[in-house]
Amino acid sequence: MSNIILEACVETFDQCVNAEKQGAGRLELCDRLDLGGTTPPEELIKKVKAAVNIPIRVMIRPRGGDFVYSAEELEEMRKAIIMCKNIGVDGIVLGILTRDNKLDIETMKPLIELAKPMNVVIHKAIDDTEDPLAEMNRLQEIAGVNAILTSGKQETAREGAPLLKQMVANEKHTRIIAAGKVTNNNIEEIKSVVGASQYHGKKIVGDI
Repeated sequence: MSNIILEACVETFDQCVNAEKQGAGRLELCDRLDLGGTTPPEELIKKVKAAVNIPIRVMIRPRGGDFVYSAEELEEMRKAIIMCKNIGVDGIVLGILTRDNKLDIETMKPLIELAKPMNVVIHKAIDDTEDPLAEMNRLQEIAGVNAILTSGKQETAREGAPLLKQMVANEKHTRIIAAGKVTNNNIEEIKSVVGASQYHGKKIVGDI
């Protein structure tokens, strides 16, 4: 497991500290995981940054629900990206769709540019598109997108394994982070089927 990154999905300070202690290689810090994750408060990001030694990626999402955003919401996302850059986190996690459920590349481009030199992950919004593999190809044309978080259009990585495997085989500079009920108990099995180098879950290093 030495070259495999285990990313813990977290929303409290204690979860962040415990995840690092239990072997997580990276954190995805969110608020409101009950809504699929929204942007966490500035104070929490700062507190976690001061307390842990592993990379932190911050969810940039103004609300739960769909991934089509208003001009006001996009401005909120822009401000959140600047905040994260100022705090000095490793990266951000975002995803924007068009009304016909394709990745809204044109709207995301300026946000991806703004985020530099931070890492940028496109989150599971891609699983709401018709053809994530085709969308992945579009993303790989853009400089600055480092990874895609996906469960292969299914509830779990195990169910999504066929598509995840295809996406991993399609990697260029953009890495696949396999997600979807990945835990410390099933990581070995999922890894053997999917073959990704990065995995994500709330219980990826056990209960935190």
